[in-house]
Amino acid sequence: MPSIKVEGLDKLQKALKDKVTLDDVKHVVRNNGSALQRKMQKNADFTRGYATGATKRSIGLEVKDGGFSAEVGPETEYSPYLELGTRFMDAQPFIRPAYYEQKEKFNRDMQKLVR
Repeated sequence: MPSIKVEGLDKLQKALKDKVTLDDVKHVVRNNGSALQRKMQKNADFTRGYATGATKRSIGLEVKDGGFSAEVGPETEYSPYLELGTRFMDAQPFIRPAYYEQKEKFNRDMQKLVR
């Protein structure tokens, strides 16, 4: 499951000391986690095969590490097959496209905090 992780929290805290609080960082993490969840759910409209909507409904958001990380992803056991495909079924990516798009937005939002 893709996740965005902030490493070097002590350096980040020092850079943010005069400009923003750690609550601002937590706000960026939560907002980007929520946006990633929505994008994954939007992408989880599968057009091939037997679609029940279970994977779309299973995509959850969990904020961890005191608000400094967000974990987003599907809970169905067969979601990797949908994402990557099998020898019998073409891939229907819904995680990676959402992740790569949101990763750019997250990086921009974090850069805005330290400017």
